[in-house]
Amino acid sequence: MAIRLGKDARLYRNIALSGMAVMVHVSNARDVTLGLEAGEADATTRGNNSWRATMATLKDASLEFEMVWDTADANFTAIRNAFLTNTLIKLAVMTDMWAESFNQGLYAHWMITGFSRNEPLEDVITVSVTAKPTYSVNPPLWVDDGNFDLIDW
Repeated sequence: MAIRLGKDARLYRNIALSGMAVMVHVSNARDVTLGLEAGEADATTRGNNSWRATMATLKDASLEFEMVWDTADANFTAIRNAFLTNTLIKLAVMTDMWAESFNQGLYAHWMITGFSRNEPLEDVITVSVTAKPTYSVNPPLWVDDGNFDLIDW
Protein backbone atom coordinates (compact mmCIF):
# COMPACT_ATOMS: atom_id res chain seq x y z
CA MET A 1 0.00 0.00 0.00
CA ALA A 2 1.44 3.38 -1.03
CA ILE A 3 -0.41 5.53 1.51
CA ARG A 4 1.30 5.97 4.89
CA LEU A 5 0.05 7.46 8.13
CA GLY A 6 2.31 9.89 9.97
CA LYS A 7 2.13 7.77 13.12
CA ASP A 8 3.82 4.92 11.23
CA ALA A 9 6.75 7.00 9.97
CA ARG A 10 10.02 6.85 11.89
CA LEU A 11 12.90 9.04 12.94
CA TYR A 12 16.10 7.08 13.48
CA ARG A 13 19.48 7.86 15.02
CA ASN A 14 22.58 6.04 13.85
CA ILE A 15 24.50 5.06 16.99
CA ALA A 16 27.45 3.48 15.13
CA LEU A 17 30.70 5.40 15.47
CA SER A 18 31.92 4.05 12.12
CA GLY A 19 31.16 1.26 9.66
CA MET A 20 27.69 -0.06 8.92
CA ALA A 21 24.78 1.96 10.28
CA VAL A 22 23.16 0.83 13.54
CA MET A 23 19.79 2.55 13.58
CA VAL A 24 17.69 3.08 16.73
CA HIS A 25 14.15 4.42 16.65
CA VAL A 26 13.74 7.86 18.20
CA SER A 27 10.40 6.90 19.72
CA ASN A 28 10.17 10.08 21.82
CA ALA A 29 9.82 12.23 18.67
CA ARG A 30 6.44 13.57 17.66
CA ASP A 31 5.13 15.84 14.91
CA VAL A 32 8.18 15.37 12.69
CA THR A 33 8.51 17.63 9.64
CA LEU A 34 11.10 17.15 6.90
CA GLY A 35 11.31 20.29 4.75
CA LEU A 36 12.92 19.91 1.34
CA GLU A 37 13.51 22.84 -1.02
CA ALA A 38 15.74 23.83 -3.89
CA GLY A 39 17.27 27.19 -4.59
CA GLU A 40 16.35 28.92 -7.82
CA ALA A 41 18.29 30.37 -10.72
CA ASP A 42 16.66 32.66 -13.25
CA ALA A 43 17.05 31.15 -16.73
CA THR A 44 14.65 33.56 -18.45
CA THR A 45 15.51 34.59 -22.00
CA ARG A 46 13.85 36.81 -24.56
CA GLY A 47 13.03 33.68 -26.52
CA ASN A 48 10.91 32.32 -23.66
CA ASN A 49 7.72 33.98 -25.01
CA SER A 50 7.41 36.36 -22.00
CA TRP A 51 7.47 33.52 -19.49
CA ARG A 52 9.96 33.42 -16.65
CA ALA A 53 12.15 30.29 -16.69
CA THR A 54 13.51 28.87 -13.46
CA MET A 55 16.14 26.22 -12.83
CA ALA A 56 16.52 24.37 -9.55
CA THR A 57 19.94 24.78 -7.91
CA LEU A 58 21.17 23.56 -4.53
CA LYS A 59 18.83 21.49 -2.39
CA ASP A 60 18.13 22.45 1.20
CA ALA A 61 16.72 20.32 4.01
CA SER A 62 15.47 21.09 7.48
CA LEU A 63 14.16 18.72 10.10
CA GLU A 64 11.81 19.86 12.85
CA PHE A 65 10.28 17.75 15.59
CA GLU A 66 9.16 17.83 19.18
CA MET A 67 10.25 15.55 22.03
CA VAL A 68 9.07 15.10 25.58
CA TRP A 69 11.75 16.42 27.96
CA ASP A 70 13.01 13.08 29.28
CA THR A 71 16.59 13.05 30.53
CA ALA A 72 16.43 9.25 30.97
CA ASP A 73 15.88 8.84 27.20
CA ALA A 74 19.20 8.14 25.41
CA ASN A 75 17.99 9.74 22.16
CA PHE A 76 16.88 12.90 23.96
CA THR A 77 20.24 13.10 25.71
CA ALA A 78 22.19 12.55 22.48
CA ILE A 79 20.22 15.26 20.64
CA ARG A 80 20.56 17.70 23.55
CA ASN A 81 24.29 17.02 23.78
CA ALA A 82 24.71 17.45 20.01
CA PHE A 83 23.15 20.89 20.37
CA LEU A 84 25.16 21.90 23.44
CA THR A 85 28.50 20.75 21.99
CA ASN A 86 27.92 21.72 18.33
CA THR A 87 28.61 18.18 17.16
CA LEU A 88 26.92 16.38 14.29
CA ILE A 89 24.32 13.69 14.81
CA LYS A 90 23.35 11.02 12.28
CA LEU A 91 19.58 10.92 11.68
CA ALA A 92 17.27 9.33 9.14
CA VAL A 93 13.71 10.52 8.51
CA MET A 94 11.88 7.50 7.07
CA THR A 95 8.34 6.67 5.94
CA ASP A 96 8.31 3.30 7.67
CA MET A 97 10.34 0.68 9.52
CA TRP A 98 14.06 0.80 8.70
CA ALA A 99 14.15 -2.73 7.26
CA GLU A 100 11.12 -2.38 4.96
CA SER A 101 11.92 -2.41 1.24
CA PHE A 102 9.31 0.28 0.42
CA ASN A 103 10.79 2.72 2.90
CA GLN A 104 11.90 6.19 1.76
CA GLY A 105 13.53 9.15 3.40
CA LEU A 106 16.58 11.29 3.99
CA TYR A 107 19.68 10.10 5.85
CA ALA A 108 22.24 12.75 6.73
CA HIS A 109 24.69 14.10 9.24
CA TRP A 110 22.79 16.90 10.96
CA MET A 111 23.65 19.88 13.13
CA ILE A 112 21.06 20.70 15.80
CA THR A 113 20.42 24.41 15.24
CA GLY A 114 17.42 24.83 17.53
CA PHE A 115 16.58 23.31 20.90
CA SER A 116 13.73 25.26 22.50
CA ARG A 117 12.16 24.13 25.76
CA ASN A 118 8.39 24.50 26.03
CA GLU A 119 6.79 24.63 29.49
CA PRO A 120 3.00 24.74 29.09
CA LEU A 121 1.06 25.17 32.34
CA GLU A 122 -1.15 22.10 31.79
CA ASP A 123 1.07 19.77 29.80
CA VAL A 124 4.46 18.05 29.98
CA ILE A 125 7.68 19.91 29.27
CA THR A 126 8.75 19.39 25.67
CA VAL A 127 11.57 20.53 23.44
CA SER A 128 11.22 21.75 19.85
CA VAL A 129 14.22 20.61 17.81
CA THR A 130 15.48 22.00 14.50
CA ALA A 131 18.24 20.24 12.56
CA LYS A 132 19.97 20.95 9.24
CA PRO A 133 22.45 18.87 7.23
CA THR A 134 26.02 19.77 8.11
CA TYR A 135 29.45 19.57 6.55
CA SER A 136 30.62 15.98 6.31
CA VAL A 137 32.63 13.71 4.05
CA ASN A 138 29.33 11.83 3.67
CA PRO A 139 26.72 13.97 1.92
CA PRO A 140 22.98 13.58 2.56
CA LEU A 141 21.51 10.48 0.95
CA TRP A 142 17.94 9.85 -0.15
CA VAL A 143 17.19 6.24 0.85
CA ASP A 144 14.68 4.67 -1.52
CA ASP A 145 13.25 1.14 -1.72
CA GLY A 146 15.86 -0.80 0.14
CA ASN A 147 19.15 0.84 -0.86
CA PHE A 148 20.22 0.67 2.79
CA ASP A 149 23.45 -1.09 1.80
CA LEU A 150 24.67 2.28 0.49
CA ILE A 151 24.83 3.56 4.05
CA ASP A 152 28.23 2.70 5.46
CA TRP A 153 28.91 5.53 7.90
